[in-house]
Amino acid sequence: MGDQVRKPKFINYIAYGSNDFLGAGAFALTSAWLLYFYTTFCGLSAAEGGIIFAIARVVDAVAAPIMGYITDNFHKTKLGKRFGRRKFFILISIPLVISYTLIWVGGMNFWYYLLTYILFEVVYSMILIPYDTLAAEMTTDYKIRSKFTGARMFIAQLSAVFAAYIPGRLVKALGKDNPTTFLYAGLIFTVIFMIVLTLVYKFTWERSLEEIEAGEKQEEKLPFFENLKKAYIDLISTLRIKTFRQHLGMYLGAYLSQDIFNAVFTYFIVFSLAQNAVVASNMMTVMYIFQIIGVGIALTITVKLNPGPAYRTAIMFFLISVIGLVVIYFANPSSLMMLLTVMIGIAGLGRGGLNYIPWNNYTFVPDVDEILTGQRREGVFAGMMSIVRKASQALAVFLVGEILDAFGFVSGHSKQPSSALNAILAILIVGTLAFLVAGLIISFRYQLTKETHRTLLNEIERLKNGGSKSQADDETRKVVKQLTGWDYEKAWGNNPVGYKNRMKYKNKNSQEISNSI
Repeated sequence: MGDQVRKPKFINYIAYGSNDFLGAGAFALTSAWLLYFYTTFCGLSAAEGGIIFAIARVVDAVAAPIMGYITDNFHKTKLGKRFGRRKFFILISIPLVISYTLIWVGGMNFWYYLLTYILFEVVYSMILIPYDTLAAEMTTDYKIRSKFTGARMFIAQLSAVFAAYIPGRLVKALGKDNPTTFLYAGLIFTVIFMIVLTLVYKFTWERSLEEIEAGEKQEEKLPFFENLKKAYIDLISTLRIKTFRQHLGMYLGAYLSQDIFNAVFTYFIVFSLAQNAVVASNMMTVMYIFQIIGVGIALTITVKLNPGPAYRTAIMFFLISVIGLVVIYFANPSSLMMLLTVMIGIAGLGRGGLNYIPWNNYTFVPDVDEILTGQRREGVFAGMMSIVRKASQALAVFLVGEILDAFGFVSGHSKQPSSALNAILAILIVGTLAFLVAGLIISFRYQLTKETHRTLLNEIERLKNGGSKSQADDETRKVVKQLTGWDYEKAWGNNPVGYKNRMKYKNKNSQEISNSI
């Protein structure tokens, strides 16, 4: 383990970012292909495929906050002291990611696919929740964190290119009716996951044990069920932070729009435009290549300006592309492939920014929480983000599956009724655009910029060094109110946000009542 003054090198950026071969690569492959795989090779209906995603989210709603609590407190164990409270879970997950291959075995029944998908999701949470805390632990510097997020997003887009490209090449080589196409794709990604987890473990670091212990007060040991209660209270308390609520709105606008688009895009290409899975793979590959460029554009705008303008620019690109795809569908032009490629390229530029900006914003949220609660709770926020991220994907796939099933989609058939084709188009238009517009509106209210973040860090440092809250200037008070949603007088633990502060408030009020009697 290291400390926050450690200067990252190129290998540290690459190693940190490489984990999104798992984070984004797994999501890209599953969101674009898994429902199609279920309905084409596994004998499942679209609704059954959607149900698998939904049930897995219920399990994850229990597992993710527990994992967040465990990783925040694992430094108190011998294993945590030796391997790191975050990185221990990265280490033990290296052999466990073989579970990803299991979900791509064809010809099994509903219960097999349900159980294997749940198993992978549990392993996924074990990796992503500790990982999501690392950028905030490795540095407090705005630009360095932005570069870590940039490295993550660049590699995320590269992994998405692989996720789009590999299935198409395997389909072309093995035949469109061969289910082992996706098994081989899953196996290739599993090997990549093992390699990148090794890199993350070796070339990233955490907040030092000394710093963690120095920031903690002596706490009473709690029984198991009280710890479980604490985990859920802390999880829900994240929604009391104004900046986090706004961040979630922008995040869901960006990612739900993409999840719905991903879930229906293969169907749109194969059935609505009467093409094949290889064309769908090629188009997704083009889109993900342009997403890499989109990340670069968003990174530049975010660092030079601020997240809001970058986010709105990205949304406009994606909006234009979706409208363009609809025009192509109705116009049925002779130059279909050229126009389709252009629209998909524009979509990629927007989606790259929409992937980068919310995750860049997220790395600064624990700082806003610290000025309010007086605690570092990266694991709690990582747990909440894991739930939201996977729930958004599951919701998208579930809704797409249910709607397709309701409008007569027939699993395993190359031709679909007009009602199913109309449903595919409606999902693409309404589902994607509705969430993009919602995110656009919320972005105008987002107040966390590099200037307000610097004011925030200066105040946190001043209070840690024993400074008095009464000496805070008007600008600092204003910034704290803008970012937390609470008056400055309530800052630095003087509030019931989170389990620790809630218990303190409860005891204080009980004491005041007792004294008044």
